[in-house]
Amino acid sequence: MQDMLLHWSPRSPFVRKVMIVAHELGLANRLRTARTVVTAAVPNPELMKENPQSRLPTLRLADGTAIYDSPVICEYLDSLHEREKLFPVDFAERLVALRRQALGDGMLDSLVAWRSEQLRPVEQRSGKLIDAWRLKTRASVDMLEGEAEAIAASRLSIGHIALGVALGYIDFRFAHLGWRNGRPKTVAWLEKFAKRESMVKAPPPR
Repeated sequence: MQDMLLHWSPRSPFVRKVMIVAHELGLANRLRTARTVVTAAVPNPELMKENPQSRLPTLRLADGTAIYDSPVICEYLDSLHEREKLFPVDFAERLVALRRQALGDGMLDSLVAWRSEQLRPVEQRSGKLIDAWRLKTRASVDMLEGEAEAIAASRLSIGHIALGVALGYIDFRFAHLGWRNGRPKTVAWLEKFAKRESMVKAPPPR
């Protein structure tokens, strides 16, 4: 039964994150997706009736309640099942999962802003901002390389999903960065993680 509506875009990494969670938890059949066009410069007036920030993803519940954005939606979905939780109950484990989610989401924030800057006319682009986003992305992936073995050894959490989505988005929009070079542990983890059924059912855009 589809009792929730997800405002959706095929190229939004944050939407992909929600869909992976839904598949991982066996809840995808409860989501009805609505293709919703959103740009930073042109807010969507219909979406703003539910989410005044006009951002994706936005989830509308059966009673009309709207929740957003991806961390909130993912934690809500995690409350709807009896399986092992993606948001751990144990505080120490939860803190690690939330930190990893914050890193993955933060990477996406930088990458999406970088992508928007790339779409501006060359003469209007900020080289200083682009350099900052490149530096943050490189530092983030370097940190992942140092933590990759611990990530691979730990129980699946929202942190794993957020990081997997962020690395997939680099591949999609910034393949020229060659982030895999010199980071074999992160590559090995991602290649294995990308084979999960939930990841396959919600693949990165091509």
